Amino acid sequence: MVNIIKLRKGLDIKLAGEAERKKIQLKSNGKYSLAPTDFVGVTPKVVVKEGDKVKAGDALFINKNCPEVKFASPVSGTVKAVVRGERRKVLGILVEADGKQEFVDYGTKDVSQMSGDEVINTLLEAGIFGYIDQLPYAVSAVPTEKPKAIFVSALRDKPLAADFEFELKGQEKEWQAGLTALSRIAKTHLGIGAKQTAAALTAPKNVEVTVFDGPCPAGNVGVQVNHIDPVNKGETVWTVEPTAVLFIGRLMTKGKVDLRRTVALVGSEVKQPQYVDMLVGEELQTLTNNSYDKSHTVRIINGNVLTGKPTTAEGYLGAHTSEITIIPEGNDADELAGWIMPRLGQYSQNRSYFSWLLGGRRYKLDARIKGGQRHMIMSGEYDSVMPMDIYPEYLIKAIIAGNIDRMEQLGIYEVSPEDFALAEFVDSSKLELQRIVREGLDMLRKENS
Repeated sequence: MVNIIKLRKGLDIKLAGEAERKKIQLKSNGKYSLAPTDFVGVTPKVVVKEGDKVKAGDALFINKNCPEVKFASPVSGTVKAVVRGERRKVLGILVEADGKQEFVDYGTKDVSQMSGDEVINTLLEAGIFGYIDQLPYAVSAVPTEKPKAIFVSALRDKPLAADFEFELKGQEKEWQAGLTALSRIAKTHLGIGAKQTAAALTAPKNVEVTVFDGPCPAGNVGVQVNHIDPVNKGETVWTVEPTAVLFIGRLMTKGKVDLRRTVALVGSEVKQPQYVDMLVGEELQTLTNNSYDKSHTVRIINGNVLTGKPTTAEGYLGAHTSEITIIPEGNDADELAGWIMPRLGQYSQNRSYFSWLLGGRRYKLDARIKGGQRHMIMSGEYDSVMPMDIYPEYLIKAIIAGNIDRMEQLGIYEVSPEDFALAEFVDSSKLELQRIVREGLDMLRKENS
């Protein structure tokens, strides 16, 4: 019998520009860039140089602190540049794809006959182990820290998030192979939504399925860990996004690295919001070209509006990105009388505007913060949208104060920055909560190392 967990805290933000369940074909311009910054906690060491020829599956860089963790090229081609920033920080390895793709052959595997160590070694060899994350610290996992459990959330419920059930169609075999491979390492939990009905999600083999019924952030893997098997000090769990499970399944069933993702192009500025298949690191220009009105000032986001990163049309698809969101920047907005107007077209979580009287409409929100930081935290705001057994306001205060003992007592081992995304959205004080939590986790990780 499937376990059902009902959540009441949270907030579903209805935005205009949801993707139509339709997939278009996209012709790539052949430019790809894998960014080490997409893999939190990894100190990159580049193992290729300009002019090198690589196949899809060859390593572009490794984790300096854990050299066996390699990161594979998504395509075969020529290394055009190693892009660096301040203090020679590696920002990306640029590869120009060949016309005909060549793949490193890692051989097909019978995952049902593999041990956990054999699965891990296969992922390490192919350079896709780094797509697995871990709690605590919300960083890319290392193979030496074996998990007590593995968690996969197939529920994407952030605003305008891509529908994984749509992405999964036709890939059920690879999905099951990926789940089985993970189950050989440790007990694996799959979290799904109450409205998801695909048999591959509701009745997969070798994993324990839990249905989460409630508003966003029910799909956050951290929320699911908190309700199923919370992380205590000294414990480790691995978390795997659903598309990464497909990466693992393709490797096992086809013997090659295939980093193809189904990406949703969404947002109120997009002319035709829909889906497209892209490879990790693919340049966004061919996707965003002619997709929005260039006379408008827009914010292009690599990811969703709550946790994504600003990018440009010349940017590249992130390693964990399932949506490219385009919304108004808002810097050219001119509102008569400002906040005292009823604002029927604006959204307010606490009903400061009259728009809530108009029913279940979808809103065209822009990227403005609408206010400055205040040196106080409104009691109860964070807790109202965080369905976790922690005290978020006190945890934020402990992080700001740098009180590590207090942070541990208040549950910092269980959280990741994305768990505070909704709290950041509703925060009257306009604090950058995700940045604060990230700094707290880095502080704790450094202290414990």
